[in-house]
Amino acid sequence: MDCNPTSVVLRPSLALDKEREAGSGGVVFSSALLPNQATIPKAFIWPQCDRPTAIEELDSPVVDLDGFLRGDEASTARAVDCVRAACSTHGFFQVANHGVDASLGRDALGCMDEFFGLPLCHKLRARRKPGNMWGYVGAHADRFSSELPWKETLSFGYHEAGDDRVVIDYFTSTLGNDFQRMGLVFQRYCEAMKKLSLVIMELLAMSLGVDRTHYRDFFEDSRSIMRCNYYPPCPEPELTLGTGPHCDPTSLTILRQDQVDGLEVFDGNRWRSVRPIRDALVINIGDTFMALSNGRYKSCLHRAVVNRRRQRKSLAFFLCPREDRVVRPPPGELGGARLYPDFTWAELLEFTQRHYRADMKTLHSFTDWLLSSSSPSPLRST
Repeated sequence: MDCNPTSVVLRPSLALDKEREAGSGGVVFSSALLPNQATIPKAFIWPQCDRPTAIEELDSPVVDLDGFLRGDEASTARAVDCVRAACSTHGFFQVANHGVDASLGRDALGCMDEFFGLPLCHKLRARRKPGNMWGYVGAHADRFSSELPWKETLSFGYHEAGDDRVVIDYFTSTLGNDFQRMGLVFQRYCEAMKKLSLVIMELLAMSLGVDRTHYRDFFEDSRSIMRCNYYPPCPEPELTLGTGPHCDPTSLTILRQDQVDGLEVFDGNRWRSVRPIRDALVINIGDTFMALSNGRYKSCLHRAVVNRRRQRKSLAFFLCPREDRVVRPPPGELGGARLYPDFTWAELLEFTQRHYRADMKTLHSFTDWLLSSSSPSPLRST
């Protein structure tokens, strides 16, 4: 395949005929062509009601974890109260003094520059295959044909497996041994995010009044997802979105932003921008944890916008339970008057990958799908 395309931003990939015949779309998004473009393709134009508008800044709570990590009771009480208020309202907060080495975050963002700066043909060596969660995708053009997001992503899985270095192995097996250092950086970053996610789970449990270790134990053997998001400059940012409005179907998202604005959260019946705070990490409640809290905590409705002049990068770690874990709230008061049926993470993942494009109603639609007698879940019959 040509490593230096020169004509269009969204185009058929000449080397993917067999995959196109297999139904994988065969269309790729080449950000290297952007300097030559004055307009964006029609597939990237979003409905008027979803397009970016002038907005206010979110009054984003920042939870200082230092006292909580040290076991200070007064600091812990303040952190618990702050988390409870945020998660009951919009499911969004940020954490500072979280214990993750700032240099590790900078290294991970640097590795993103290295990967997304590769020629398109090299990035396509990691191209996501049909039916697979992992790999490189441009604008999700492999799955959708309209309302495409103005971004490129690289996704891979993370879990602890003895001495196996699952992330390093992914990079070397997919891209070659020259990418071992990149795999090592992302391996260490995922390890740090998993450790932090369990701390957050303790804090969430305390804020909900359940046993401190309940959610930590539930996610101890998690099978999580790491995603690198690259949003290139856009010639018509007012017409498109970097990521459309959605709630994450996963349990918890830990997001590291660079210093470029773009993240927006829906709160108070309007979109509000989130100002990046250096070395702070964004925490989003996802649909799976909303079910685990029996609706007490809200799955965060958010989106990303793009701009004309600057690229933007973010690293998203999605904490997920093991695929066969049954998702249900803890027994006791929190588990009374159930809002959602029992389900496994594998079922919700299957739903979002094969049947439904994740949006602000994913959990509601998934619940209807599970309970519908006319549309029995194929997963429950296997």
